[in-house]
Amino acid sequence: MSRFLFVVPPLVGHINPAVGVAAALVSRGHRVAWAGEPALVRRLAGPDAVVHPCPPPGAGRGPEGEPGVARPAEIRGPEALRFLWERFLVPLAEAMAPGVRQAVDAFRPDVVVADQQALAGALVAEDLRLPWATSATTSAEFTDALAAMPRVTAWNDALLRGLRARIGDPSGSGDPRFSPHLVLAFSTPELAGPTVRGGDRVRWVGPSLTARPSAPFPWERLDPGRSLVLVTLGTANTDAGARFLDRAALALRARADRVQAVVVDPEGTLGAGSDSGSGPADGDVIAVPVVPQLELLARADAVVCHAGHNTVCEALWHGVPLVVAPIRDDQPVIAGQVADAGAGVRIRFARAGADTIGAAVDTVLRDPGPRAAARRVARAFRDAGGAPAAARHLERLADGRKDDT
Repeated sequence: MSRFLFVVPPLVGHINPAVGVAAALVSRGHRVAWAGEPALVRRLAGPDAVVHPCPPPGAGRGPEGEPGVARPAEIRGPEALRFLWERFLVPLAEAMAPGVRQAVDAFRPDVVVADQQALAGALVAEDLRLPWATSATTSAEFTDALAAMPRVTAWNDALLRGLRARIGDPSGSGDPRFSPHLVLAFSTPELAGPTVRGGDRVRWVGPSLTARPSAPFPWERLDPGRSLVLVTLGTANTDAGARFLDRAALALRARADRVQAVVVDPEGTLGAGSDSGSGPADGDVIAVPVVPQLELLARADAVVCHAGHNTVCEALWHGVPLVVAPIRDDQPVIAGQVADAGAGVRIRFARAGADTIGAAVDTVLRDPGPRAAARRVARAFRDAGGAPAAARHLERLADGRKDDT
């Protein structure tokens, strides 16, 4: 039996993949504990999860329990990257570091599993000379998107050096986003393309999916005679999504003779005053604040989304083609992967009107190419092994065995 400490940020999309891996480890006789935000971790991992508190900075929370760091909706590109690091990732690491050290002292893990955006996990494990693995819940970092921007790269490196000096081992030099021991990538090259960063430490395990707390949903309102299209912008983009959701609802309503839409609308933006006229009682465009996403994807024919990594991978796991409209952060990279794989159509989030969204939906529903590509990726995902494969790699690391698979 080994002990594994999962260090996670207060982000639903980053905790969900780790939940499946943790469950696989427990089923194989190991002990698991968490370092993170207790209420959110227990909501996703179960009420009996052992969680060592690592409170994020600030007291605000978003609709899914994420930290409520207000970010102007119009921030894009390098400005969004700067905001992400200076206002979220670095403060989060500094706030979590004492809790991670206390968790290590109390739990005595054999291996620390650190999410790429929970930098405290990597830096504390490095400082304490503990074996640690990276949980890469997005494949965007493998592309080295900053290679063409040397000044931004230098700024990012300086930021990491300063953070390491404050909460880790100042003599360390490795990138805390890439463990020198093991990097678990919850995708496959069939979607992500060739690896540029991470080298031979990367293990492509595909999506880690497990049962989640069920959200209520009016299943009786689904029409089996029409194609089902799910529209979602994830849990962290509600500030930027009102116009896009309205345009998407308008586009899908125009196709109501053959398409039924489910729109995830946490803020209730599709009320009676919207151009689309979509409301919760609508039979053509069903607008609800949350959905049981995995169950819906099993029935869906297409997905319109922001190119969030989890949503993309969950759709492709089910062989469902996508219309991707990236907003910020890693989403442009993931959208490019979807388009390059042929598994969907990329459109511009800020400029997409109902005509553009509707035409893209028509393409993924009618053209056999995107669906065939989505099914190819689905086969690769399933062959990669998911959470059980990730658990086996972690076992080898805990045992000190060389992992050549």
